[in-house]
Amino acid sequence: MSRKILVTGGAGYIGSHIVRQLGESGYDIVIYDNCSTGIPQAVLCGELIVGDLSDINRLYQIFGKYRFDAVIHLAARLVVPESVDYPLEYYSNNTCNTTNLLHCCNVMGVDKLIFSSTAAVYGESHHSPVTEDVTPLPINPYGRSKLMSELIIQDYAKASSLRYVILRYFNVGGADPAGRIGQNSRHANHLIANACNAALKRQPTLKIFGTDFPTPDGTGIRDYIHVEDLATAHIDSLRYLEDGGNSEIFNCGYGEGYSVRQVVERVKAISGVDFPVINGERRAGDPASVTASIEKIKKVLNWQPRYNNLDAIISSALAWEKRKLKSCE
Repeated sequence: MSRKILVTGGAGYIGSHIVRQLGESGYDIVIYDNCSTGIPQAVLCGELIVGDLSDINRLYQIFGKYRFDAVIHLAARLVVPESVDYPLEYYSNNTCNTTNLLHCCNVMGVDKLIFSSTAAVYGESHHSPVTEDVTPLPINPYGRSKLMSELIIQDYAKASSLRYVILRYFNVGGADPAGRIGQNSRHANHLIANACNAALKRQPTLKIFGTDFPTPDGTGIRDYIHVEDLATAHIDSLRYLEDGGNSEIFNCGYGEGYSVRQVVERVKAISGVDFPVINGERRAGDPASVTASIEKIKKVLNWQPRYNNLDAIISSALAWEKRKLKSCE
C-alpha cells in the first residue's frame, strides 16, 4: 500500500517540483492549493484539490477522506516587501493557516510534518554562514510569520506525537532539467527568473534593489539553491521521519553567497545578452547578506545536492524561460 501524502501549495514553483519527485518515488499524493500563484498544469502527479487553508471545515473533510500518512506544508505568501505593506494578510495566511492545518493533524492523527520555512527568520545575522542554532531575529513580517509558525509547530509537537522537519529555504532558482516545470508565477519576484526575462527581452530592463549595502559591491548577497536539490531535501526529510527520525530544523542552501551583481553578470554571460540594469533603492525588510551552513542537513539526512553550481541554476532557469517564450509564439 502506497503512502498517502498531503502537499499544501503543491501547484506552486517549489511545490510542483516536490510533487513530481514524490510521484517518481512512488508516493500517493493529494495537492491542496488555492492556485492564487500556483498553476494547475504544473501538477504532474497526484490529485489536485483547489481550496484554501482558511477553510478549516473543508480541510477536515479532506483529512477524513484520505487519511494522510504525512503532510508537507508549503502554502504561504512569501514576498518580503509585500509583507511589510500587508502584515495582517501574512499573519493570517502564513501563521493562522498553519494552525488550521495542525488542528486537522491533531484530530486525524497525522504525526509527521515537513514545514517550508525561510532564511528570513534569521534577519540580519552576524554569523556567516548561519547555523540552525543561531537565535532567529527576523526583520520583516514575512520572516516573523514563518518563525511564529515554527514555534507553534514546536509547541504542538511537545504536547503530541507529532514529529517534524522544518526546512529553512535560502534563495531558490532553476527549473526541472528535463524542462517539464519551472517558475510559473504570474508575478515572479526571483532575481534569476527576472534576469532571464530581461535577457530574453520579455522585460525592457532589470532593476536592482539596493546598491549601498555593506557588501563588496554594494548589492545584497544571497545563497542560491537549485529547486531540484531543494525538492530532494523534502523527499529525504520524509524518509527520515518515516524511519523514526526525531524532529529537526535544517538550512537548505549551498553555503556560498553571490551578490546580485554577480548573479546578473552570470546571466548576461550565459545568455550572451548585455541587457540594461537600473539601480534602485533598497526594498523594505531586505537584509544585506545571508548564507547557509549546511553541515547539519548533510550529516543527518545524508542530503547530497546534485546541482551545486550557480551556472547550472541559471542555465536551467534560462532554458525554462525560453521554453515558455516559445510556447507563447
